[in-house]
Amino acid sequence: MTKCSDIMTEDLVYCMPGDTVSEVARLMKKEDIGPVLIIDGDKSRTLVGIVTDRDLVLKVIAEGMDPQKTKVNDVMSKKLVTCYADDDIEQAMNAMAQFQLRRIPVVGENMKLVGIISQADVARMNEPEKTGEVVKEISQEAA
Repeated sequence: MTKCSDIMTEDLVYCMPGDTVSEVARLMKKEDIGPVLIIDGDKSRTLVGIVTDRDLVLKVIAEGMDPQKTKVNDVMSKKLVTCYADDDIEQAMNAMAQFQLRRIPVVGENMKLVGIISQADVARMNEPEKTGEVVKEISQEAA
């Protein structure tokens, strides 16, 4: 039985809710990533949101908001789908498929951020049928 902790990425990129959108965009460019996890502080690392490059385009640029003044808290997704490090990877894959997520944060006690699982992490499991099904589910148009 493969656990989420077995395949999750632990080298995380994150920021705080009070950071500006332009700071997050520069971080995305520097790290060559689409999502940035939002935590409430370095000490507790409590996950409070996630912001994606798509969020920045749709919620900031398309709405004419100023990226220099707009705070991450104003545009991040706060309704989070997460899994626990000890969960079976099947649970994470099912959640990714059900909610059409390309990535899922992994948390510990009190929503402490410990990792993230992406489609690529799932693909590296070397189970083509399962990976194909998850990608298919994620890619379907929402009803």
